[in-house]
Amino acid sequence: MVVQATLSLFGSFFVMLLAGVPISAGIGIASVITALFSMPADIFALIAAQRCFSGLDSFSLLALPFFTLGGNIMNKGGIARRLIRLARLLVGKIPGYLAATNVLANMFFGAVSGSSVAATSAMGSILSPLEAEEGYDPNFSAAVNICSAPTGILIPPSGPLILYSITAGGVSVAALFMGGYLTGILLGLCVAALTIYLAVKKGYKASTVKEDASALRVWIDAVPSLLAVIIVMGGILGGFFTATEAGVVMCLYCLLLAVVYREISFETFYNMLADTMKSSATILFLIAASSIMSYVMSYSGIPAAISEGLMSISSNRYVILLIMNVFLLIMGCFLDLTPAVLIFTPIFLPIATSIGMSPVHFGLMLITNLGIGSVTPPVGSCLFVGCGVAKVKIEGVTKYIIPLFVGMVVALLLITFIPAIPMIVPYLCGLVDTFWWA
Repeated sequence: MVVQATLSLFGSFFVMLLAGVPISAGIGIASVITALFSMPADIFALIAAQRCFSGLDSFSLLALPFFTLGGNIMNKGGIARRLIRLARLLVGKIPGYLAATNVLANMFFGAVSGSSVAATSAMGSILSPLEAEEGYDPNFSAAVNICSAPTGILIPPSGPLILYSITAGGVSVAALFMGGYLTGILLGLCVAALTIYLAVKKGYKASTVKEDASALRVWIDAVPSLLAVIIVMGGILGGFFTATEAGVVMCLYCLLLAVVYREISFETFYNMLADTMKSSATILFLIAASSIMSYVMSYSGIPAAISEGLMSISSNRYVILLIMNVFLLIMGCFLDLTPAVLIFTPIFLPIATSIGMSPVHFGLMLITNLGIGSVTPPVGSCLFVGCGVAKVKIEGVTKYIIPLFVGMVVALLLITFIPAIPMIVPYLCGLVDTFWWA
């Protein structure tokens, strides 16, 4: 029964995925097909309705649209440009400084917006023309922008980490956020190191651009934007507000900055609200459909069967984690981040905890995996946005993405097999009991 259910569920889902059926609809249809093999249709209809409602009946889910809106405001409200000026000031003496600026700016922007796609769009649209003026290969510039953007979903605040927390049954958002700092910084440093190496090989020089404003002025302009991180994280860790309330505070603060900078109009704000509503509706529909799939998988015993299968291959935690990483990297090429989190968390989290891995550590490993998947074809969201903004083709960008991808995988392996990297900061903050294997 388990084998039949597994083949029916995932087989029908991937057939519909290849046929171009929307992911949310594919998840729901595959769940219905599988469930009808083992229970009456009228009973399943009632259960499915209940699961959809219970999956969406969460106060924590309100954080997602608020953080999405905050990222949109930052993108259009002049905040991104000020962060780029600060990043350029900090890395001006490094060969290929504009490419290095892109990496650091994506880390800054991710730390404020929590969106890799928003970072790809914002940084690419501003830096691509500047890099073209200084003779950078557009394909190289686009590849650096694409591969450094996933730091935005690790360095908090992060929508995907909130989504994982909800899907995993209430893993501490504060612990995930604090663990995301070293995780995201390590990923960014690996990309930056290879970026500088490639820039040296291509003969790109350090900055010769004279900044109109003084260094102090650049810092003063950027500090209000960076202050958003302190307000959000300080409020959460200090117990002043929840992650959802932090999203509201972040939106209000960023809107205030955009108004002060005079870079937002009523029409622009209306379009931001419309974009946020569309993306939030898509995510909520995915969550509802995935709630049905989670029930079907649990009822059919699929997670337990997969766990037994992995344990039968090896009882060594390092081998099991390596297999999980390879599988998630491959799946990340075909699934967007949101449905992947919803599908694979219920499957792999019990396995991870059974081998002594903290749910916080697993969540950061999972999001890192799927973030890397966002830069790979055929479904990489950052890849397509980055190529579109830079006006380059995927074939030309690929030769530069490959070495950067290797660096990202190295960071992933360090995050996976050295628990102290993602866990030490939450441990020092008193949010987890240990920074090693349980």
